[in-house]
Amino acid sequence: MMTHEDAGHYAAKHPQGTEASPEIRQMLQERVVDGKISCGAAHAIAAELNVAPETVGMAIDLMEGRIHKCQLGLFGYQPEKRIVKPAPTPSPDVEAAVKARLVNNRISCIECWKIAQNLKKKKMHVSNVCESLGIKVNKCQIGAF
Repeated sequence: MMTHEDAGHYAAKHPQGTEASPEIRQMLQERVVDGKISCGAAHAIAAELNVAPETVGMAIDLMEGRIHKCQLGLFGYQPEKRIVKPAPTPSPDVEAAVKARLVNNRISCIECWKIAQNLKKKKMHVSNVCESLGIKVNKCQIGAF
């Protein structure tokens, strides 16, 4: 995992010689603003090109871009950095679904998304429930964490 001190050296996460497809690079260049691309835009590119989100994330790293505005609210917001807040009253159905998918008291980003989709909830609602339960989200689909 990269730290704040590693900013600007994201390509180092990948083996030397790793390259991104020209198609992905082009689409990223069209959507990058001030060296940043939103999580939503990265996922939209992945869907449009029918590639895994992690493939787009790798291309962002290789271009030394920064991902911001995580759709779960975990990073990339100013000035707070993260906007996820504990749910005041967690939905019992979301809480049960989150607990059922825990691995070592953590839940992956993709599992949070699946819960939101299956229960017709917003992604932020699921991450808010995780926050209220003290559960960390891991395995970002685009490789930010």
